[in-house]
Amino acid sequence: MYVPPAFALDRTASLAFAAARGFGLVIACQDGRPVASPLPFWLDQSDGAAPRLEFHVARGNPLAALAAHGGTWLVSVLGPDTYVSPDWYASADQVPTWLYQSVQLGGPVRPMTAEQQRGHLERLSATFEGRLAPKPAWTPGKLAPARHDMLMKAIVGVEMTVETVEGSFKLNQHKSDADHAAVARALARRGEAAARIAARMVALRPQLSYGEPVPS
Repeated sequence: MYVPPAFALDRTASLAFAAARGFGLVIACQDGRPVASPLPFWLDQSDGAAPRLEFHVARGNPLAALAAHGGTWLVSVLGPDTYVSPDWYASADQVPTWLYQSVQLGGPVRPMTAEQQRGHLERLSATFEGRLAPKPAWTPGKLAPARHDMLMKAIVGVEMTVETVEGSFKLNQHKSDADHAAVARALARRGEAAARIAARMVALRPQLSYGEPVPS
């Protein structure tokens, strides 16, 4: 991924963003042709070694067969993004642009064993169910055993050892304070994704005056 120095995100922040997002485009290559699927994932950074990224695919997904051969894959994790009109800047002679949050993780993959896959499903569901608290968490144990076994055979768990981490948050870091504040004010009024970008911009320069409060 091309990352202009002004927009570069450090490794720790990039991994934290990917873990919190938990969803990305998994990309492999077959005979010179890209193969990709949007998938939820679980990112493990707990043992002090290289981070591990876990996900699973339907057995009929071409990625399932490719995983058996290993290789280096890429996972693209995107956050909110938004268009910026030149009319929103405080200064003249601006051009249209797009602001975004993006992290890419790369590394070798391998299929999981059945036991590893069982643990993966428990970790993945626990992660996302935990975000729904105080709702009581759903667990795989709530499935009938026969149904659970059938579903386990219908998927292939895949583990990636994360060797490369690249993050780019384009949030107008290279613009003047006046332009930064003016664009943040405009984006704060233009829907959820734009407002989330605006909130990130405010967090970068909290000392500026933004007029009306920007949603967090």
